[in-house]
Amino acid sequence: MTRTDTFLARVAGWMLALLWVLPLLYAIWAAFHAPEFEAKFDLTAPLTLHNFSRAWEQAPFARYFLNTILLVTMILSVQLVLCTLAAFAFARLEFPGKNAAFALVLVQLMVTPDILLVENYKTIRALGLVDTIVAIGLPYFASGFAIFLLRQTFMTIPRELDEAARVEGCTLLGLLWRVYVPLGKPAMLAFGLVSVSHHWNNFLWPLIITNSVETRPLTVGLSLFSTTDSGTDWALIMAATLMTSAPLLLGFLLFQRQFVQSFMRAGIK
Repeated sequence: MTRTDTFLARVAGWMLALLWVLPLLYAIWAAFHAPEFEAKFDLTAPLTLHNFSRAWEQAPFARYFLNTILLVTMILSVQLVLCTLAAFAFARLEFPGKNAAFALVLVQLMVTPDILLVENYKTIRALGLVDTIVAIGLPYFASGFAIFLLRQTFMTIPRELDEAARVEGCTLLGLLWRVYVPLGKPAMLAFGLVSVSHHWNNFLWPLIITNSVETRPLTVGLSLFSTTDSGTDWALIMAATLMTSAPLLLGFLLFQRQFVQSFMRAGIK
C-alpha cells in the first residue's frame, strides 16, 4: 500500500470509530447534565449525578442487576460444564454416530434463536418454569459455538499427553480435568466473555418468558423504565442506560488486551 492508501485507510477507520462512539458520547453527556441540556451542547453546563439517583429510585434496578448477574453466572457455568464434556467426547472419544451428532451441533450454529421462540415457550410452559430465571437460561445451556470452539482447541493437544496421563493412572475425567481443561483455558475465557456479553444484553426471549420484577433482567427492566405516556426524559433514560451497561463497558476497557489475546490463543480462524 502507498502512503496515500494508508492515510485514507486510517481516516476511514477514525471516521467509523467516531460514528460508533457518538451514541455513547451523547448518552454520557445527557446522563451527567440536567434535562434542559440534553439537546444543547454547552461546555459551561454544570455536571450532576441527580439523573442517576432519580433513575435508581424510580425502578428496582438493584433487583434487575441481581437477576442479570444470577442469569449470566448460571448460563456460563452450565455451558462450560456441558460443552467441555461434549467437546472432549467429539475430540478424543470414538462412539457410533459421532460425525452425525457433531453435524447436528454445527446445524445449531445456523439456526437463529428467534426461530425457536414459540417452541421454546411451549416447552418451558410444559415444564412449569414460566417467569423464572431458569427459564431464561434453559434454551442456552448447550451452546453449539462453545462445543465447536473447544473441540477445535482440544484437537490441537498432542495425544502423547493423553498417553502420559494414562500411564500416571489418570481416569478419563482425570485426563479431562488435569490436561485438557488447563490447556483449553484461553478458549474457555474467549467463549466466557462472549457468553456473558450476549446474555447480559439479551432482550427478546427474557421479555417473552418473564412477567414479574423478581425475574426480569436489566434489558427488560430498562425497556419498561423507558416506556412513558407523558413524554421522554432522555437525561433520565441515558442515566439508566449507562448504569445497566457500565459493567460491560468497564470490563471491556479493563480486560480488552486479555479479550483479544484469548481469541488469538484459542485459534479462531
